[in-house]
Amino acid sequence: MSKQAKKSRLKETEAFAKARYIRGSAYKLNLVAEMIRGKPAGRAMVELEFSPKRVAVEVRKVLASAIANAENNHNLDVDRLYVKEATVGRAFILKRFHTRGRGRSSGIEKPYASLTIIVGERDVNETKAKAKKAKGSTKAAKGKAEKKAEEK
Repeated sequence: MSKQAKKSRLKETEAFAKARYIRGSAYKLNLVAEMIRGKPAGRAMVELEFSPKRVAVEVRKVLASAIANAENNHNLDVDRLYVKEATVGRAFILKRFHTRGRGRSSGIEKPYASLTIIVGERDVNETKAKAKKAKGSTKAAKGKAEKKAEEK
């Protein structure tokens, strides 16, 4: 008798991609992952393309893979995808030696990290509500600015 299949932790409207052993510290990788969390997938890809960080290239590859998984494996609409989660973890640290003066040596640590990106599909109603809310907030800001101008 075989084991029962493990239940997926993802919903029907989600897909993920994972990269292990990315060369660089988890702290630096998390700075780039923080940039894209919660953003639409297309916009996140553009931001990663023009980011000056070296790790952004790896994050972009993982995001592209997650988008491709969503499209091909789960039949999700690419235009409505957004970055639901971007999780960073430490993998391992290579320890090396560097020779110094007077017969001494010092240690060098070369850290590696792992990255998991989950993309989800937004509902049509949710997308419209966000756009409407964004429009309303600009109108509210204009109204506040006009009130301050009247007070002066």
